[in-house]
Amino acid sequence: MTHERETADEATGLRPRARLIDVATAAGVSPKTVSRVINDETGVLPPTRERVLRAVRELGFVPDRSARELKRRDADTIGILIDAISDPFFAAFVSVVEELAVAEGLSVIFASTGYDAARESAQLERLTGHRLAGLIVAPVAVAASTLAALRTRFPVACIDRVRSGIDAVVIDDFGAAVEATAALIAHGHRRVAFMGEDVPYPTVSDRLAGYRSALAAAGLPFDPSLVVTHERFGRGEAAEASRLLERDDAPTALLCATSLAAIGTVRAIRARGLRMPALISFGDFTLAEVLDPGITFVDHDPRLLATAAFRLLRQRAERPDDGPARIVVPTRLVPRGSGEVAAPGAAAVAVSAMGPSTGSGSITGSADATIGGALPALVEPAAALVATALTLVHPEPGGDAVVPAAAPIGAP
Repeated sequence: MTHERETADEATGLRPRARLIDVATAAGVSPKTVSRVINDETGVLPPTRERVLRAVRELGFVPDRSARELKRRDADTIGILIDAISDPFFAAFVSVVEELAVAEGLSVIFASTGYDAARESAQLERLTGHRLAGLIVAPVAVAASTLAALRTRFPVACIDRVRSGIDAVVIDDFGAAVEATAALIAHGHRRVAFMGEDVPYPTVSDRLAGYRSALAAAGLPFDPSLVVTHERFGRGEAAEASRLLERDDAPTALLCATSLAAIGTVRAIRARGLRMPALISFGDFTLAEVLDPGITFVDHDPRLLATAAFRLLRQRAERPDDGPARIVVPTRLVPRGSGEVAAPGAAAVAVSAMGPSTGSGSITGSADATIGGALPALVEPAAALVATALTLVHPEPGGDAVVPAAAPIGAP
């Protein structure tokens, strides 16, 4: 009887149930590739697909349909980790990602770092405790290795800053600052101040480097006393900006490296009853257009960055094995009056046709395409510009985890 039972067992071919990793090993591919084949996803070459299917048949692999459906049902959330929701740029960024996510049946959860490394770590752990369909992060101190480990679970994209080996959506901070500073110089200004923030990543330092490069190109000396940088640009630092403008040798023009720096500077100027100098803000802010004069700004449109980041996440979900990409989103210098104020006693030099000028990597747009014009639907914001941004994909450069200051993004 025992012999008969053993013979019967052998005849039925009892063996451990084949796992996905077994199929991957037999086919000589990654588990992700096997998953894409059995889910009938695109992006797998026909010979590879056939090899995987052959291994599935030979091993008798049966996908766990209930587990797959549970995973699909739960992973319906996009996580976003940003500096601060009070920052006008990031507030608009989150809003657009949410609109795009909702259009695809996804939800959004977000958290802020407050520019603090310890808080960033805690918030990242909280966010990634959820089953995410993707994560967008504006990194402060998180290491590339940490994000790479998360990337094995879901797509990860950096915004505004980069980490080696991780998808990123950025702007050319250096080139945009060169253009803005050169525009002020072209209006006759020879003493241009830089109002920025001392932050632990190269966004502002690249803008400072662009400012210095434009001065050097115009043959103007760099004066460190015309640079105001602080950890956060609040009321106290804004007061220092007003003191700078009350000097006998006060600058006649200001480049504000962030919208928060511009808000603090304008507040201080108004509070002290000072004459408004020429001023360009890096980024727009609420009511900037109703001031007198309206605030000229470098348009690094958060709609474009949000759309590019969201699309990159969704594309990476479809093609997880593709190498990391860096997308450079176009910028534009949008005149409203403050940036076009000529230096006292100087005749301004014509700069373009007074329409929105184009920064590094951008395309020319009409006045109707600026922030002040009619906005397209959020599901497809500024489609032409986004399409252009998605074609400006830089191969991931080697070297440091962050772009060094004083070098344009994408420079060798």
